Amino acid sequence: MSGTLPLFRWRLAPDGYATRRQLRARNMRPGGQDLAAQLERPRGRGRPPLIAYLHRVDLARPVRPRTPGRWRAHAAMTRARRTCPACRRDAGHVIPTSLDTCVPCAGPIG
Repeated sequence: MSGTLPLFRWRLAPDGYATRRQLRARNMRPGGQDLAAQLERPRGRGRPPLIAYLHRVDLARPVRPRTPGRWRAHAAMTRARRTCPACRRDAGHVIPTSLDTCVPCAGPIG
């Protein structure tokens, strides 16, 4: 990436540009392309603007399908996030990091 990127104001980027999340929503990925532009969203109270990096949609590629090994790894990762470290039971949802245990093990809160 040499030089500076074109800068667009919030909601004024031309068609044909998308953020990583927008590409992913279309089942696309950047595909190794360099950043094409950036988007600036102003914030008040003297805070610096939020910056979003944009990729060209016409150079994006389809998302590669997950392999069986990746599906297994993803399942293991989510299972670990649902398992209570205190009672070792599956909570049925991701355990909040604020509690670090399932709700019954955390006891009364407040």
